[in-house]
Amino acid sequence: MESYSLRKRITVLLSISFATGLFFFTFFTNDKSPQNLLISFLVAFLYSSVFAFGNGLVNDYLNSRYSWIEDTRTRIIWGIIGTVFVNVILVFVCNYINFILLQKRDPANFFTGNMGFVNWLIVNIALLVSAILHAKGFIEEWKKSTRKEVVEQKLIAKSANAQFESLKNQLDPHFLFNSLNVLSSLIDENPEQAQRFMASMSKIYRYVLEQKDKELVTVEEEIEFAKTYCNLLKTRFEDSVGFAFDVSDDALKQFVVPLSLQLLLENCIKHNFATSTKPLHIKIYSENGFLFIENNLQQREQVKESAGIGLSNIVQRYSLLTKQNVFIEKSVEFFKVKIPMLTQKFTAMNAQPTPESVAYQKAAKRVEELKGFYSNLISYAIVIPFLIFINLYTSPQYLWFIWPMLGWGFGLSMHALKTYGIGKNWEEKQIQKILDKQN
Repeated sequence: MESYSLRKRITVLLSISFATGLFFFTFFTNDKSPQNLLISFLVAFLYSSVFAFGNGLVNDYLNSRYSWIEDTRTRIIWGIIGTVFVNVILVFVCNYINFILLQKRDPANFFTGNMGFVNWLIVNIALLVSAILHAKGFIEEWKKSTRKEVVEQKLIAKSANAQFESLKNQLDPHFLFNSLNVLSSLIDENPEQAQRFMASMSKIYRYVLEQKDKELVTVEEEIEFAKTYCNLLKTRFEDSVGFAFDVSDDALKQFVVPLSLQLLLENCIKHNFATSTKPLHIKIYSENGFLFIENNLQQREQVKESAGIGLSNIVQRYSLLTKQNVFIEKSVEFFKVKIPMLTQKFTAMNAQPTPESVAYQKAAKRVEELKGFYSNLISYAIVIPFLIFINLYTSPQYLWFIWPMLGWGFGLSMHALKTYGIGKNWEEKQIQKILDKQN
């Protein structure tokens, strides 16, 4: 892999050297001899290799010290300082070798006249090319980071969905086990009731099979099912259990997790005794965006510790769907559970924004901002040198390229200030000051 990368770099370097040498030989060399063509290639290779090696060292060093992702601002500041310092030195070294050592020009004119202008021009071109390379490295690092975030989010989503499916799959055996316990008791107590119970149980179990794979159902569906289930319980307990429903019409249109009422009703029966002299009263009602299941507390002694599947199942399923909590209230006289009614259907993936998903959204937004800025920078780095070349080649007596360079450069500077938070911080501070005054 490393040898392939090295070969690729050498190939790119040679290609740039060949193209640059051919360009200067074609447009700036009067004597079109093979010797001058070879000299053009060698000079172009000198500039390309020195700049590539020098900027490569700067980039590698800065990348080892500062991360593009975690230390973006510091990396950019030191990148600008290092790039300007190194490229100015490299330009002077290469130009000295080219003009003084190879072309035998007067060293006294190195910083003045035509050589001074060439120094300035090549410094600007080198800085623009370096800016493009820095931008390319930055975007590549952000792409890697984004791909990593996407993979992590997929793993989080798969984990959440697997957990949700596991919780839903508890409902089947849980309901069936409890229903069979009731049925076994009725067979000895009242065989005729056991038959009616069995017929009703088949209808209810059909609903369980239909709804258990859904994440949410309407309150109306759940209430209708709960009424059917209550009639089933009345078959067994007769006057020992009473049920009351008081759910508003608006609440019926909202959503709850499926089979939540059935599990809570089971809990009421399971953990409380009920007799004709001390009946168990269960009330289901809506209030302030919650669905309440309340019963008078007649707690029975548990022969063995409860598995706690019913209530914990509801709590965990809600935690995967919404930030709203399930509340449990217990006193000497009553036991009350209130479950949130949701106003719209969610999925386990998008109902509750996790810290990871929020961080990913912020990172994605930040990448878009930075991509916009670096697209602007790269366009500037490509267009302005082209305009400089056209200007100097066609009308060197009037340097009109300065105006688009300054105007676009000012806009680019404002874009940089906004992208890297200077303007944004100022706006946030001003907004905060106004809010503080109002408060």
